[in-house]
Amino acid sequence: MRKSFLLLLGISIIFATSAEAASFTLPIHAITPGAIDPAVTQENIDSTICVVGYTKTVRPPASYTNALKFKQLSGSYSRYGSTDKTLFEEDHLIPLAVGGAPRDPKNLWPELWVGGTGARKKDVLELKMHLMVCAHQITLQAAQSIFATNWYQGYLKYVAKK
Repeated sequence: MRKSFLLLLGISIIFATSAEAASFTLPIHAITPGAIDPAVTQENIDSTICVVGYTKTVRPPASYTNALKFKQLSGSYSRYGSTDKTLFEEDHLIPLAVGGAPRDPKNLWPELWVGGTGARKKDVLELKMHLMVCAHQITLQAAQSIFATNWYQGYLKYVAKK
């Protein structure tokens, strides 16, 4: 078995297989399965998530997400090998822009900023899904499901498609 190494801003992470490397792309499903905001429904998307500035009205304060991020990096997400909060975004698995639960820890996890499958790549999919939901090209539930099951596969299908 060939081992590969990823040196990440001073953090050495050893991956035994490409499958293990891919596991850092997604949250630990048993801990972060995703959660939706029951106040956002298909029927009210035009007056909730599709209103410019909506996510600012529901986004939890940094004091909440930073404390949660540190707790996760010190415990359930210690697999990253660092508690340096600057290396991670406390990300909503199901984005606020498609009706994700703002404060539910089951919807938040420390996602790496850097790397080919980091937070910036997921952000591109979030925008794409938001635009598609608001244009009624995909249902709210379908967009939420993409993130809850495997956001990276969604990225490959909807963003990286050739």
